[in-house]
Amino acid sequence: MKRLQHIKTNHLLLLLCCFGLTTFANAQQEYEEQDPDAEPEAAKNQANYKLGSGLDFSFNDGDYHFGVTGFIQPGFLNESTKGFEDVNQFRSKRTFLQFDGNAIKEKVSFFVQLDFSLSNPLMDAWLAYEPIEQVKISFGQKQTFVNNREMLYREDRLQFANRSFLSQTLSETGREFGVFVESNFEFAGVGIAPMAALTSGDGRNSFGDDSRDSDIGGLKLGGRLDIYPLGYFKAGNELTSVDLEREDTLKFVVGVAGSQNYGASGPTGEGHGDFFLFDANGNDNLPDYRQFYVDLLAKYKGFSLLAEYANASATGIDEVYLDESATQILAPGQISEFLALGDSYNFQVGYVTKNGYSFDLSFNASTPEFENSMSVLNDFNATTLGFTKYFYGNSLKLQTSYSIINPSIGETINQFEILFQIAL
Repeated sequence: MKRLQHIKTNHLLLLLCCFGLTTFANAQQEYEEQDPDAEPEAAKNQANYKLGSGLDFSFNDGDYHFGVTGFIQPGFLNESTKGFEDVNQFRSKRTFLQFDGNAIKEKVSFFVQLDFSLSNPLMDAWLAYEPIEQVKISFGQKQTFVNNREMLYREDRLQFANRSFLSQTLSETGREFGVFVESNFEFAGVGIAPMAALTSGDGRNSFGDDSRDSDIGGLKLGGRLDIYPLGYFKAGNELTSVDLEREDTLKFVVGVAGSQNYGASGPTGEGHGDFFLFDANGNDNLPDYRQFYVDLLAKYKGFSLLAEYANASATGIDEVYLDESATQILAPGQISEFLALGDSYNFQVGYVTKNGYSFDLSFNASTPEFENSMSVLNDFNATTLGFTKYFYGNSLKLQTSYSIINPSIGETINQFEILFQIAL
């Protein structure tokens, strides 16, 4: 598989953002030149602020839009394990700043998202074009849809204070750099949403620190198919697993997703040189990494059910060596020390009242493919109890989660987390 060009990611993404802003500016200018008798600017251009939606600018009676928003999540985490000192953290778990915009006539949109709680804050930066209403083609760094359903939701829209353990063990941030095609159609009341992606296969900021740090391995090919047998959810209710919009009738979606990473260099297929393996001649010989997901999300009058199954496997591991001199061959099952391999399950149920009180429960379990004490994917089960108070929709909320994690080897781990989310 041909490697992607050696380009510094941050520079390319900045170019995308500049291109998007330039497109909007040119479109605005053209509109003014073509319509000299238009109404005064005050009547056409507006600026509004709403909690959760941020600052919104619209031009030419809404034909062009630019928005600035974000959120912060100050919180506290306590983790206790018998025989070990407790871990206590006071922190801003996430500090996000977001920019978005669209040009309706030109069918172009863009989105940039940064997390300043990270040393490398860039999370998303993409430009999209919609040739027709049902199809969107995006290019850039984007939250991919080839993972489990919970990984489709942004960090401010989670049902619990943290992502499920399935998501944590088989994904990192869920961001990829590449081309994404999303579509949605409806036939006889049934919603069908096929999606496909071709990405670098190295996850977020996949080209490393600079142009000399080239893409590693080959490309990653993946896709997802979602079917809504009883029609789509209410507008906005597809953005989270919680039934915040309270569906009047039963609605559910069944999804299948999968990906093939040709030459993975990270434990979940989102890494950039986390490890290297070699062939008999001392050349890089990275394994191919597969992930397969099946999930179901149902909602009805405040109740929600999310069920997810995941399987991760590796191929291309014959005659692989641990060193360039080809003196240490990869032993059977040893690949599990480099890649997260095996089966995982996640079940989440919840109920949110009309007053914004949400009661949630989840159960997670994983079984590694190989019995290996050094396996990336551990044999464990975990139960999480969550409580959330939504003060102003998803924009202002207080979340608490308590988890009991039972590994097959070692002591039980207890985690308690509380955070307060404030959206701009």
